[in-house]
Amino acid sequence: MTHTEIEMTAELIRDLLHDQHPDLAERPVRLGARGWDNQLWRLGDDLAVRLPWATQGADELLRKEHAWLPGLAPSLPLPVPVPQRLGEPSERFPRPWIVTTWVPGSPADRDPVTRGAEAADTLAAFLTALHRPAPNGAPSGRDRGGALADHTEGFARQLASAVEMGLVPDPDAVRAVWEDAVAAPRWTGPAVWLHADLHPANVLTADGTICGVIDFGALCAGDPACDLAAAWILLPDGAEDRFHAAYRPTPDAATLRRARGWAVGRALSGLLIGEAGVRGRPGGKASWGPPARESLRRLTGASR
Repeated sequence: MTHTEIEMTAELIRDLLHDQHPDLAERPVRLGARGWDNQLWRLGDDLAVRLPWATQGADELLRKEHAWLPGLAPSLPLPVPVPQRLGEPSERFPRPWIVTTWVPGSPADRDPVTRGAEAADTLAAFLTALHRPAPNGAPSGRDRGGALADHTEGFARQLASAVEMGLVPDPDAVRAVWEDAVAAPRWTGPAVWLHADLHPANVLTADGTICGVIDFGALCAGDPACDLAAAWILLPDGAEDRFHAAYRPTPDAATLRRARGWAVGRALSGLLIGEAGVRGRPGGKASWGPPARESLRRLTGASR
C-alpha cells in the first residue's frame, strides 16, 4: 500500500466539489470508511465521494466503475453504489474521483450473515443477475476470473506464511482443496460479468442477511467460479447447498471445484490481512480474521 501524501479531509472534499460539482458542495461531508484502494466520504444521506489513496492502480478502477457500473446496476436485485459524477485530476487533487450513491448496511466482516437460508437466496439471485455474458471490450480482471493454475505460486506463499504464523491447523487439507480445484476442467463458457472481490468487507448486511454489495473496482469478465466462491466466504454453515440450488444456471461439478479453490485462496488472504491487523501492521484489518477462519474450516471440512 502506498498512501497518498495528500491529507484527506472534509475540507478537501468540499473544495473539490466546489471546483467541479458546485451543486453538491453544500451537502454535509463526513468520513465513511478507509478501504484498500479508496477512501469513502459520506455526502449527505444518499451520496458518497470515493477518492484513491492507497494504491497506484485505484485511478483505473474508479474510471472503470464510472464507465460500466451504471449500465449494470439497473438489472441487479441488490443496492450497489452507482456512480453519478466523475471528478477529474486537478492541482488540488491530482487523481480522478467519483461521486456515487450511498448503500446503507454494515460490512459482513463486522456483522456476519446469521439468516443463512435467506442470505443464500439473496446472494444467488444477485449473482444470477450479474453473471451475464460480458460484451467485447469488457475489462479483464486484476488476476481474477482466469485460470486458477496461474495463482499456484501465490497460493503456496500465502499458505506457507499462514502456517508459519500458526494460523492454519491442517495445511494438507487446505492444499488438497486447492489442488483439486486446479485439476478441475477449465471454464469453456462465455466470459461473464464478475464482481470478482466478494469478501466480507464488500458485502453489506442488515437484520442478519445481505442487503447490498459495494466496491466494484475489480469488475471484470471471466469464469463465474471466481464469484461463486462467495458461498463459502459469506454464508454460515449449511447454506452453500441452498445457494447452489438457487443460482442459475445450476453450476456443474467442475465449476464448484474451481469455486472452492478461489474460496480457499480468498480465505488465506483474509487470514493474513486479519493477522496483520491484530499485529498493527499497515494494511491489516483485524475484522477479516474471524470470517476467514470460518471459511477455511468449512472448506477443509468439506474436503474431508
